[in-house]
Amino acid sequence: MARHQRQGQRDHGQRDHRQRAGRPDAQEAQSQAPRRAALALLSAVLGEGRLIAEVEERILAPLSPEDRARAARLAGEVLRGLPRADRLLAPHMEKRPPMAVLNLLRLGTVELASGGAAHGVVSDLVALAGAGKKTAGFKGMVNAVLRKLAEGAPEAWAAQPVPRLPGWLRKPLVKRYGAARVAAMEAAHEAGAPIDLTAKGDPAALAEATGGVLLPTGSVRLAGPVQVSALPGYEGGAFWVQDAAAALPARLLAPAPGAKVLDLCAAPGGKTLQLAAMGAEVTALDISEARAGRLRENLARIGLAAEVVIADALDWEGGPFEAILLDAPCSATGTIRRHPDLPHAKSAASLAPLVALQEALLDRALGMLAPGGRLLYCTCSLLPEEGEAQVSAALRRHPGLRALPLEAPWIEPGWRSAEGGLRLAPDLWAAEGGMDGFYMALLAPAAAD
Repeated sequence: MARHQRQGQRDHGQRDHRQRAGRPDAQEAQSQAPRRAALALLSAVLGEGRLIAEVEERILAPLSPEDRARAARLAGEVLRGLPRADRLLAPHMEKRPPMAVLNLLRLGTVELASGGAAHGVVSDLVALAGAGKKTAGFKGMVNAVLRKLAEGAPEAWAAQPVPRLPGWLRKPLVKRYGAARVAAMEAAHEAGAPIDLTAKGDPAALAEATGGVLLPTGSVRLAGPVQVSALPGYEGGAFWVQDAAAALPARLLAPAPGAKVLDLCAAPGGKTLQLAAMGAEVTALDISEARAGRLRENLARIGLAAEVVIADALDWEGGPFEAILLDAPCSATGTIRRHPDLPHAKSAASLAPLVALQEALLDRALGMLAPGGRLLYCTCSLLPEEGEAQVSAALRRHPGLRALPLEAPWIEPGWRSAEGGLRLAPDLWAAEGGMDGFYMALLAPAAAD
């Protein structure tokens, strides 16, 4: 008995020693897991130029749903506030440390600025620094800098200007929209985005069930942090998550029940679900098997049917279709408030190939329309090269092609563009929480003789 007690005392002492040496026990390691994952996401974006969507499954898969959500939120907050964090850190550093260390400091700064308990934030980040081969030598620096920032961090953060978009994107946007509107967009980007839902059935009933607000366009908007899978109706397939702006193209296309419709570049499937819920006979085509897997999962959960095809749209032979929805691959610059990694992982060099692909897809889609058919072209981009200019060029390229008038009671006059499309941007609906940037136009070829 005494021997067991002495052994127990030795084991207890060894555990204490390991903890004092910076080796966290299981409980401490679990509490650090979201921060560790957030740092891995930041490393992928800022160090490798990767989009979070490309790496999140690998990095976040081991975590619980709650920790996954927290890690993604932490990484997003750092990316949104990166210039603010770097300005607050600069006076406390003689020279720029390695990126792994800088990201630790950025994460700590953002958490302190948002009111995180100083002791817990600093303690966890110092422990994470000590556990990394590239950061262990900077453990004392991380501790000293974050302790200096801890007092008055929220006030210092609030005094900083709203972060600007990088020059490669800001310059063309100012040329198109003007400096005042771009500044309003940047404020919307920093604020982030609420969660919008599209109802399978009655949107008013969904708003009442979830405590959301019914928007003029028919989407349901939720306030505050929300665990979507815990909402009433989720398991029964009553709704899916879809930004209010992204829900408009399918509503404007509005195919008749039974119509043969092609959703081109369909994944992850929000528009496919809308078209199927309208009663259309939908073919959903996408080049990515992995992304199409999510589309199939969404169809199964919602209880809707569509034919899912994995193919390159430029090679695929299909149709004719009475209606086609082409949500073309684009810069996604309209979704920065939801995806703050985009400005850090993309550049102007990526635009030209996308514009060329959009043109090719648009021409290909027009060739798959049945006589009298309609094509809804859209992109989640703020850049006119991917929207207004793309459609204007198509109208010149195809004799007889016309932009059909877009009519709906919720269309506001300021949304309309000269060539006949709609231009949406994150600064619109500011009082309601904004919307993603989107462009859309409804096109119809000349009638056959």
